[in-house]
Amino acid sequence: MMIQTPTEAEALRAEIAALAARMIAEDGADYASAKRKAAKQLLGNQKLKGDVLPDNEQIEQEVREYNELFFGDTQPQRLLQLRQLAARLMAEFECFNPYLVGAVLNGTAGAHSDIYLHLYTDNSKDVAIFLLNKDVQFEVSETFNKRNESIETLSFMVENEGVHLVLHDHDGIRSSNGKSVERANLATLQALISKETE
Repeated sequence: MMIQTPTEAEALRAEIAALAARMIAEDGADYASAKRKAAKQLLGNQKLKGDVLPDNEQIEQEVREYNELFFGDTQPQRLLQLRQLAARLMAEFECFNPYLVGAVLNGTAGAHSDIYLHLYTDNSKDVAIFLLNKDVQFEVSETFNKRNESIETLSFMVENEGVHLVLHDHDGIRSSNGKSVERANLATLQALISKETE
């Protein structure tokens, strides 16, 4: 199937975004794998041109619409619960300059969503020690950013919710190399919660 016109590419992009959004909302898939699976489901194994895949903003909008349509009666309460837990955790981790990112911040969190906090510290071991002192069992994983720098994540469960602490150097608070991540400090999150509970 050759994509000839921009409108065909746009239609296909929209279809991939809608299918990926369903996978995210229903199964808790991450954006990258949902995008790949949706494209494969619609196009089989044919080689994809870069402009066929939707960007994350388009998928995020589809997730919002899917949540409103299918989870309108439960998703707002679920989002509020996750935001309230995130606020309590951020208060606990205050000494590590916590910022909330991801679905809990942007409002698309659903049944399978975890809480992602970015922490900024000069010594990542301090966060591990902090958790150990609170008797929290956690797993450590490592990813690499676009500059091939190692980023450590500490993951654990609180009140049956997955929590991921993504550790950054203290200088990372100010630097925003490339595309900056949407993030919120505790005061911003508390303002969001207040608005929801009015």
